[in-house]
Amino acid sequence: MPFVKQQKNKAYFKRYQVKYRRRREGKTDYYARKRLVVQAKNKYNSPKYRLVVRFTNKDIVCQIVYAKLQGDFVLSAAYAHELPRFGIKGGLTNWAAAYATGLLLARRTLTKLGLADKYEGVTEADGALTMTEANEEGPRPFKAFLDVGLARTSTGARVFGAMKGASDGGIFVPHSGNRFPGYDIETKTNDDELLRNYIFGVHVAEYMEYLEEEDEERYKKHFAGFIKAGVTSDALEDMYSEAHEAIRADPVHKPVEKKALPAKPYRRPQRLNKKQRDAKVAEKIAAFHKDE
Repeated sequence: MPFVKQQKNKAYFKRYQVKYRRRREGKTDYYARKRLVVQAKNKYNSPKYRLVVRFTNKDIVCQIVYAKLQGDFVLSAAYAHELPRFGIKGGLTNWAAAYATGLLLARRTLTKLGLADKYEGVTEADGALTMTEANEEGPRPFKAFLDVGLARTSTGARVFGAMKGASDGGIFVPHSGNRFPGYDIETKTNDDELLRNYIFGVHVAEYMEYLEEEDEERYKKHFAGFIKAGVTSDALEDMYSEAHEAIRADPVHKPVEKKALPAKPYRRPQRLNKKQRDAKVAEKIAAFHKDE
């Protein structure tokens, strides 16, 4: 029988229906989601937590999420737009900001669950690959699996910065170091010093110095937020270090007080009578002829 090419015409697509809407729209990787959500029956309905990390153009979203039959439920959340409260005055979507957002989420979650004193994590980030271990006397550490969504998991990606922050904050996130900046694929070792520089924004500071010397116009455009806040390349590392201390001191979310808008009295539009309607039509006709 000769080869017959299948014609994907309208009749074909009317019969081919993708089961899930979010898969149809390309918004969810259900192959990964199934493995992040499915829980063994002998766990007695205990939730399986996910560390959800998402990036937008101007913000970073970090959440602890667990799934039920009704859908996903958020246990706690942290956002990069909260970082100015802790002293980070710009660059809210870079690698260092992702680490700080993950750290904020971890400390906020453990404070909510009453585990903040039992699991402090890495108080002074040194870039070493460490994972939270269980205390002998206290409860087991809070465990969450990284959920990157549709983001590319290339070496040095910012999603792993948020994961590193959450791990250093005291949450047990199972991971290896082969996607952190500075990983050597041949020797299979991590460059701890380079990773520490990413955590404290040293690579950003070096780029600021380079642009300031080579292309001042681009420097002013690229780092306008830092320049406006008066942050120089020399003060960048201290800014992130102080922010980490501030996050650990008080990670609890503080809602922003919104100003109440003055209430406007509702006025029902008054119905036009016959004379007013005719005048309105005549006015439109006159305006039309005037344009001619």
